[in-house]
Amino acid sequence: MEVSTLEWAITIGVTVAVLLFDVVVIARDPHEPTMRECAIALSVYIAAAVAFGVWVLLFHGHDYGIEFFAGWLTEYSLSIDNLFVFIILMAALKVPRQYQQEALMVGIILALIFRAIFIALGYQLIENFSFVFYIFGAFLVYTAYSLVKSYRSHDEEHPEDNKVVKFAQTHMNVGDEFRGLKLWYKENGVRVVSPMLIVVIALGTTDILFALDSIPAIFGITQEPYLVFTANVFALMGLRQLYFLLGGLLKRLVYLSLGLSFILAFIGVKLVLHALHENELPFINGGEHVKVPEISSLVSLGVIIVTLVLTAVLSLRKDKRDQEKVAA
Repeated sequence: MEVSTLEWAITIGVTVAVLLFDVVVIARDPHEPTMRECAIALSVYIAAAVAFGVWVLLFHGHDYGIEFFAGWLTEYSLSIDNLFVFIILMAALKVPRQYQQEALMVGIILALIFRAIFIALGYQLIENFSFVFYIFGAFLVYTAYSLVKSYRSHDEEHPEDNKVVKFAQTHMNVGDEFRGLKLWYKENGVRVVSPMLIVVIALGTTDILFALDSIPAIFGITQEPYLVFTANVFALMGLRQLYFLLGGLLKRLVYLSLGLSFILAFIGVKLVLHALHENELPFINGGEHVKVPEISSLVSLGVIIVTLVLTAVLSLRKDKRDQEKVAA
């Protein structure tokens, strides 16, 4: 895929401009957004992603357009699952509703930074070491297994209990009051750290963990760095509005982790098949390429869409049945 320097510059420039606009608007008026605000902003972001995908399809080719849509949907579904963690984190660290927009904005910016770093590293690895596809594939299958295991054991996530957050809370003089994005202030004449800094640290560490899942997944769909980057950007844009718009609905998507586990396992198998096709490891088929079927981007897109639709429908049906049982 030939992407000009101008295309990269425009893409990065627009991304930074949108983020700066969001930061300025939120900093001027910290508040809990209304449903109308969230719905309008989310509609604009989704429309922009669809328009971008159509542009890629028309100007860079059908296959690349399909790869973008498959990558965007995968990253978006993983981001929605990540919202569960954000909801738990905000509640556990007692972030006031009017400041949650600011915290989420910081989380999104950190996520973009970390993912850009991981994308660059991942691209260099797959360009120079084809066996990395085996590692990525095995990691995704293991992640899928972990999601299923966690679902079956009903393990609850406690992101606020990670060691980095606990260390910060123990070794820093943390104040009691949230003051937006002001991370240090004086309390009774003593300089203290705002609890918002603990929230930022927690979001940063969870963003790194999220990137470990999402980057191998997107590279299983496309190896084009431009598509990998833009799919992540569009998946993260609007996540803040989705948090407030679908906070209650997210709890009803009880099968989301199972749906994601299937998608990750599917992409993991796809990566292993690709690794075999490109094989250079001497202890596998004498270092020669293995003739195995490869899964096309169109098939991947179809599997992802069907899985997400079934996950949503079955989750909402189960939730309805559970509510009827309670009512009865």
